[in-house]
Amino acid sequence: MSLSTTPAPARTDGAAPRTPVAPVRRPASTRLVRAGGLAVTVGSLAWAGGILAFGLNPAPGWKGLAYDASSLLFQLGLVALVYVQLRTGATGTGRLARFFLHLEHVLLGLAITSTLTWMFARQYEEQAWFLALDAFWPLSMLGMFFIGIRIAIAGRWTGAARWWPLGAESWAPVNIPVAQLAAGAAPFIGAAHLVVGYAGLGVVLMLRPELTGARD
Repeated sequence: MSLSTTPAPARTDGAAPRTPVAPVRRPASTRLVRAGGLAVTVGSLAWAGGILAFGLNPAPGWKGLAYDASSLLFQLGLVALVYVQLRTGATGTGRLARFFLHLEHVLLGLAITSTLTWMFARQYEEQAWFLALDAFWPLSMLGMFFIGIRIAIAGRWTGAARWWPLGAESWAPVNIPVAQLAAGAAPFIGAAHLVVGYAGLGVVLMLRPELTGARD
């Protein structure tokens, strides 16, 4: 009985074993960033106008419907903004950083559903499910605030695009206390914050999309 083994013949074709290569994702286009900036600017100006025209909590009727429609435009603008942040890796490129942006889209989706219920199913406003949905409005805004902090820390957006979100997305932490402590001034402060903050951020994205790392 032989215990010897014959080694496998070496490859002579010069081919090295292939290792899987992760696909390289193309950077976001400047056109995409500008479109997101336009959406958030239009939405922010619409909601600011709705606040100034009807107040923060208008009575039911056409005024309430118009106010809710303006806030819906703002929420849709935020959906576009978060998509731009996701495509440009604004908070980082790791799974956790991207997960939180996906989570924010979920929160915004539920907040939008809440706005639609205020517009078309207000008769259920005393129901538990209605109140639960309504909570996602402030939760989604707080989520945007934490995203703004993360963008500043990550430093992937540069210049004004790095720091402007920190101010713009502080809307909830600033204006929720203001509404409790200075109700009379709350509409004016809230509207001004939207114009300078979110609408201004949209203008930055439209004029300087390259600050996000976007390329033509």
